[in-house]
Amino acid sequence: MVGSINVDLIAHVRRHPRPGETLHGSGGQTLPGGKGANQAVAAARLGGTVAMVGAIGTDAHASVGLSGLQAAGVDLSQVREVEGPTGLAIVTVAQDGENSIVVIPGANSSMDAGRVSAAGEMISRAAIVVCQGEIPRSGIEALPSLITGRFLHNPAPVMELDPAVLRASDPLVVNEHEAALVLAQLRPGAGSGASMPDAPDEIIRALRGAGIASVVLTLGAQGSLVADEDGVHRVPAAHIDAVDTTGAGDAFIGALAMGLARGDALLAAARLASRVGAFAATGPGAQPSYPGIGDPLPELDDPAGPAGADHALGARRTSTPG
Repeated sequence: MVGSINVDLIAHVRRHPRPGETLHGSGGQTLPGGKGANQAVAAARLGGTVAMVGAIGTDAHASVGLSGLQAAGVDLSQVREVEGPTGLAIVTVAQDGENSIVVIPGANSSMDAGRVSAAGEMISRAAIVVCQGEIPRSGIEALPSLITGRFLHNPAPVMELDPAVLRASDPLVVNEHEAALVLAQLRPGAGSGASMPDAPDEIIRALRGAGIASVVLTLGAQGSLVADEDGVHRVPAAHIDAVDTTGAGDAFIGALAMGLARGDALLAAARLASRVGAFAATGPGAQPSYPGIGDPLPELDDPAGPAGADHALGARRTSTPG
């Protein structure tokens, strides 16, 4: 796992404030977070052997940021301490479970090409390498030349990247907004001429047509779409009563990496990921809400599904999502 390590500062409110408005809230606790750390913890709790490549600061938040990774048994030998603050995410959670987040990078800003390349030996040994958009561009762009396994790329937030890096994704995992931004980078000038697709199935086909080997397009309560050489398939969501959606998308990606690492086809891994992401939304916070081996997962809308698609979580360890 190559990515961010943050501390989440959580505030609960009845609804999100309007511009210029002050609301009373509750909470104020700090929890381990960051997209990279969240995804690493999710994969490790499901039985994956996971290593983290990242950075923490020299402040008091560092121990909180590492606590979930340590508890999940993630290899931290490539997590470096840098002078300054640990990454911080200010998370506001409304009564309906929806959240808004402000991210302050802190030590994550040090994850440039030099730092990522320094972990090249570990990265090259990983069966699955997962990266997000919460580290500098140069660090992300250094990855394809180091990876010998599969590159699971979650460009969130989306930034300008070398198109070759985007095309190295296998799979690319994006929501609808992120998918449109990535497609605009792969089809420069399309916005001023040819129209951009807006239907999810059209978007995912366009991303495949732009040279990406496989794509998972997440659609929130509508589930997700999966596209690879076998075609485009819909993965349903699981019906749940959401408590807090913070980190649910990261749980999805960690589970997806875990499924691919143990040899699942992309569609089967996405079905597992949909159930794990739904589980995460039923509990507060990000990492504390993630399931472990033996936890019962919500069923998808079509629990029978494709033959062999849903695998029970076993106790065996798997190849490393790096």
